[in-house]
Amino acid sequence: MNTAATHRGEDAPPPPPVRSGNDDWSHDECVRYARHFTLPEVGAEGQGRLRSSKVLIVGAGGLGSPVALYLAAAGVGTLGLVDFDTVDLSNLQRQILHGSAAVGTSKLESAAARIADLNPHVAVQCFPERLTSDNAFDILRSFDIVVDGSDNFPTRYLINDACVLLGKPYVYGAIFRFEGQASLFAVDGGPCYRCLYAEPPPADLVPTCAEGGVLGVLPGIIGSIQALETIKWILRLGNSLVGRLLLFDGLAMKLRELTVRKDPACPVCGDHPTVRELLDYEAFCGVGAEAGIGPMEVAVATLDKQLGQGMTLQLVDVRERYEWDICRLPGARHIPLGQLHARLGELDSGLPIIAYCHTGVRSLRAAQILVGAGYRSLSLAGGVEAWAREIDPTMARY
Repeated sequence: MNTAATHRGEDAPPPPPVRSGNDDWSHDECVRYARHFTLPEVGAEGQGRLRSSKVLIVGAGGLGSPVALYLAAAGVGTLGLVDFDTVDLSNLQRQILHGSAAVGTSKLESAAARIADLNPHVAVQCFPERLTSDNAFDILRSFDIVVDGSDNFPTRYLINDACVLLGKPYVYGAIFRFEGQASLFAVDGGPCYRCLYAEPPPADLVPTCAEGGVLGVLPGIIGSIQALETIKWILRLGNSLVGRLLLFDGLAMKLRELTVRKDPACPVCGDHPTVRELLDYEAFCGVGAEAGIGPMEVAVATLDKQLGQGMTLQLVDVRERYEWDICRLPGARHIPLGQLHARLGELDSGLPIIAYCHTGVRSLRAAQILVGAGYRSLSLAGGVEAWAREIDPTMARY
């Protein structure tokens, strides 16, 4: 397991400690946490719990940003961060841990520096790797509670199952467009994520935030709720979201909730569990290399080889205009998905068509439309995102 060095940001000796309640606190800490000490529900004892707690945050992106910032500001003693990505310019609309100067650098380096500046009393443990079934137990084991800042179903099921098997609470959050949801799973007597979503949705029917968009402020709202639930659990305060799914509609400015009951037949947390070890969650959710290329898809490596051999193909970009302006495949024709039906006459019915989009979701719909209209068509699996990763690293990503 690759673990970066701990960051404390303590360049100068701490001031002499002063006594507050039953714990020794430095003068800086007494001033920093004064509003917490004033709260009868927190006080020195509660602040001591925060200081001795260890919280793991999976993902240093949209949700992970407010979670990390507010937990660090609150004085959580140790924050673990799991992320393998670098900061991209398109992240800055919502990922407030990072700034323009961090573009192109590791998200973990950017996050650790920001947290050290915000609160030098917080230790940050960095895990610069993708959370997988092979490393999840090793990473999660030493933490008290796990906060999910991921953006995909395989990671959510992985975190849930690992938390249930290890007995760690799982603070769940998810966002899309103008809506978000949050809950607290894997607590004794309460439901787990699988009790709510027993099976993942079909991979080709679930647009990502990159495909569907997300309002930049939304992860700040849902991430703050996740941070609040984490702090309440550490302090043993209030009514938690155990057994409740909180739903937020930003356009209507409404909050509502659904009751989530523990499922006795749940394969992970039920009365007779059948999942006793971590699975291949990419395959379970029907995505990734293990799931294979679908019958209406072509891999980027295959397309690159075909183009290199001079095969005559029609490349149709079904993204929106602003995406076309960011990057495109050479020789492609731009027909947004919403205009495809009306512009079928622009295409040559005698040549095969490769439709592509950002990550392969919209282009799969486009290929289905084209085949239904009598054309020979496939979708580029993974879209321009996969092309940039595997074929042309100079292509702009977003």
